[in-house]
Amino acid sequence: MDYIEKGTKAFNRANWALFLAGFITFANLYVSQPLLPTFAEEFHVSPAVASLSLSVTTLALSISMIIVGSLSEAWGRKSLMTISIFAASALTLALAFSPNFETILVLRVIQGVVFAGLPAIAMAYLGEEIAPTSLGVAMGLYISGNSVGGLSGRVIIGTLTDLYNWQVGMIVLGIISLMISVLFIWMLPNSKNFTARPLQIKALTKSLIQHLKDPSMLCLFGISFVLMGSFVTLYNYIGFKLMAPPYNLSATIVGWIFVIYLVGTFSSAWFGSLADRFGRQKMLLLAIAIMLAGAIITLQGLLSLKILGITVFTFGFFAAHSIASGWVSKRATHDKAQASSLYLFFYYFGSSVGGTAGGVFWMHFGWVGVIAMITVFLVIACVLTFVLKSVIAKQRLIIDLVK
Repeated sequence: MDYIEKGTKAFNRANWALFLAGFITFANLYVSQPLLPTFAEEFHVSPAVASLSLSVTTLALSISMIIVGSLSEAWGRKSLMTISIFAASALTLALAFSPNFETILVLRVIQGVVFAGLPAIAMAYLGEEIAPTSLGVAMGLYISGNSVGGLSGRVIIGTLTDLYNWQVGMIVLGIISLMISVLFIWMLPNSKNFTARPLQIKALTKSLIQHLKDPSMLCLFGISFVLMGSFVTLYNYIGFKLMAPPYNLSATIVGWIFVIYLVGTFSSAWFGSLADRFGRQKMLLLAIAIMLAGAIITLQGLLSLKILGITVFTFGFFAAHSIASGWVSKRATHDKAQASSLYLFFYYFGSSVGGTAGGVFWMHFGWVGVIAMITVFLVIACVLTFVLKSVIAKQRLIIDLVK
C-alpha cells in the first residue's frame, strides 16, 4: 500500500485539507443554533418551531450518513467530499435570501443530506491513505477541525447578527466556506489505495440488522440518543433564557458562550484514558452525573452560576460521548464502520428529537421544564448503562459456556 507518511508534504496537505473540510461542515451545520431566538421573533414562530431549523438538518444528516458511506465505495472518496462541502457552502448563501421560515426549513433539510458526505467518508479516506503509525495524529486533527468549525460558525453568525443581521452572517460564512472548499480540492491528495466496488445493498442491510439485534449495541445507541438529545436541548434554549430579562445578553455574547465547547477537548481525552484504567461503566456513570450536576446548577439565578453550570454540563457530555463512542468500536465484532454509522444515526436523531421536544417544555414550563426533560434523559442514560453492563456479562457467560 502506498501510504502517506508523517512528515511528508502530502501528509500535511491531507491533514489540513480535512481539517478545513471539517471546519466548513460543522460551522454550517450548527449555524442556526444561536439564531433560534432571532428566527422566533422575526418569523413569529414558537421556540419549538424555530428549533426545527437545526432539528430537520440533523435528522436528514443522520439518515443520509448510512447511505452516503456506502455510495462512496462505488463513487470515490474525494469526489463525494468535494460535492458535499461545495453544496453545503452554496446552500448557506442561499439561506441568506430565504423569503420565509418554510424556505429555510427546506434548504436546511437539503443541507442535512449533503452534510453527510464528509463525516461519513473522511474517516474512511484517512484509514485508507494515511500510514497506520500516523493515523492517530491525522484523526485527531480532523476531529479538532469539526469542533473548531462548530464553535467558529456559532461565534461568526452570532456576532454578525448583532452587528448587522443574520442574513449578512449567512453571506459571510457562505463566502468563507466556498473559498475554503477551493483550498480543499487543491490540497487533498487523490486516493491511491481506494478501489471502487459495486454497491452491496443486501450486505449493508444485513450488517445493520445484525447490529440492531445485539442488545449491548442497542443500549449504546440509546445512550447516544439521550446524551445528544440532552446536550442540544440545553444549548438550543439557553439563548432564549439569556437574551430575555433579567440578563438581556446580546446575540454576540450568546454566540461566544459556545467557546465553552473547548472544555470538551480536554474532558473527552481525559475520560477516555480513565475509562481504560477504571472501567467504562464507572466512568460513563460519573460523566453522566457531572452532566446532571451542571444542568441543576443552571437553575440558579446568577449569570455566573449559569455559565458555570453550562461549563460543567459540557465537560460531562464530551466525556460521556467519548466513552460511549469508543465502547461501540470495542463491542462491534464485525462491520465496525456500520456500527459507528448507526451510533451517529442515533446521535443525530437524538439531537433532532430532543432539540425540538425541549421547545415544548420551554414554552410551557420555562427553563425548569427544559432541565426536567434533560434530567429524565440522563436518568434513562444511567439505566441503559446498568442494563448494558448486565447484557455484556450475560453474553460473556454464554461465550464461556459454549467454549
